[in-house]
Amino acid sequence: MIQQRANFDWLLKELADGVPQIQQIVVLSADGLRIARHGGDPDVADRLAAACAGLQSLAAAVAAEIPDSDGQMQLVVLEVSGGFFYLMAAGAGAYLAVLANETVDAGLLGARMRDLVIRIGAHLTSPPRHDGRTV
Repeated sequence: MIQQRANFDWLLKELADGVPQIQQIVVLSADGLRIARHGGDPDVADRLAAACAGLQSLAAAVAAEIPDSDGQMQLVVLEVSGGFFYLMAAGAGAYLAVLANETVDAGLLGARMRDLVIRIGAHLTSPPRHDGRTV
């Protein structure tokens, strides 16, 4: 696991405070390692980050089939019984994932996530790793 970056705490908390129905926020690398989290259980955050790596890869494969697409996944939204899951591209090799309950304002959540990524996207990056370490 990449050590959580302390300066993400207030940024993720700001997102959670702005949309009270959020249950968990995870920032992850493209290969599924948790970079930062807010709310929820750390073990759940790690499992979620690992699952997101596969999901973003599948989404990129579908995006590649869309005419005039650059093949890059921007946003995946899953609505399931009990809530929502959002996965958004959030910088070079990094993603922002959010779990929220079923009463969340889905439009508000998407907009707040987009605002966060626009404001701090350059900081939500995961540098390439060599021999299992970041460089």
